[in-house]
Amino acid sequence: MEQLDDLDRRIVAALQINGRASWTGIAGVVGTSVTTVARRAQQLLSDGIVRITALTRMQQGGDGDLFLVRVSCAAGQQLATAAALADRPDVRFLAVLTGEHDLIVEVQVPNGVGLHALLVEELQGIPWVRDSVADLVLHTYKIGQDWSRQLLGSAGVLSEPRTMHLCEDSHLDELDGRIVALLHENGRAGFQTLAKRLGVNESTVRRRCEALFRRGCVETMTLVPAAALGYEAEVLLFVSVEPSKLEAVAARLSEHRGVRFVAALLGQYSLVCEVIMPTTADLYRFVTGTLGRIDGVRSWQANVEALTVKRGFVVVPWAQAALAKARNTAAGAAD
Repeated sequence: MEQLDDLDRRIVAALQINGRASWTGIAGVVGTSVTTVARRAQQLLSDGIVRITALTRMQQGGDGDLFLVRVSCAAGQQLATAAALADRPDVRFLAVLTGEHDLIVEVQVPNGVGLHALLVEELQGIPWVRDSVADLVLHTYKIGQDWSRQLLGSAGVLSEPRTMHLCEDSHLDELDGRIVALLHENGRAGFQTLAKRLGVNESTVRRRCEALFRRGCVETMTLVPAAALGYEAEVLLFVSVEPSKLEAVAARLSEHRGVRFVAALLGQYSLVCEVIMPTTADLYRFVTGTLGRIDGVRSWQANVEALTVKRGFVVVPWAQAALAKARNTAAGAAD
């Protein structure tokens, strides 16, 4: 992935703080003209380097259970397996890994759905899956986009990560659901565009959107390949922790800007922690100077994310070509 220049990276970092920020607001943060910001940002979106989506807090894990599944595949079939999994609407996150397992997939299981059918019959029914290990996500401590904010310098100094909002079904009615569905397609869709597609008054859409974002029922997610911003290391750490110190360890990890995701697991490991760092040297300093010194951490297993395929229920644009090639190869082999 070709790296962006400094201004593009700063624009992306600002969009990660607020995916619906105005071009005027971003221009003030990055120190350039509104015209330049609009032109650059729209080009990044058009080229598929950046994708802005929106998720409800229920999609963040409040409706049903989340399972983190590590999958081993037949040799050379990692992308074919990933392509089959990416098509599933219940897959929130999917990546190709190095290490003992080939893929990591986060599956949202609605209440009442049979786990055996989903995690055994359907998953094992994919021809190239050899085995899998599924862990229940007990609690999510952090889902953050603050890893790139250092690109903004002093403008990137923000408050502590916001507490997860426990959104309930009653917080969103039928119109809210339709608005969110359109924002999931395009997180920067304007009020006028949304109103036209929904067949309602623009002021109604504006009022509904502002309420959803203000309450924390909905928030934007700006997706970008880490390599494009100059970041070399994306790693998943499965951490073994002394049970009595689980909360304290999770809190310490959540404070770190380079930690994108922290959750408690019911399985072999106590915590899963997704880390993104500018360089391998920074990753070394994190595991030795931060993770290795937290009281209560016993050990960990690390896997490098070789390719992110899906995040926030969205197949990322930069993985589309690889998935299409894998599908065509699999179809040719079947013929």
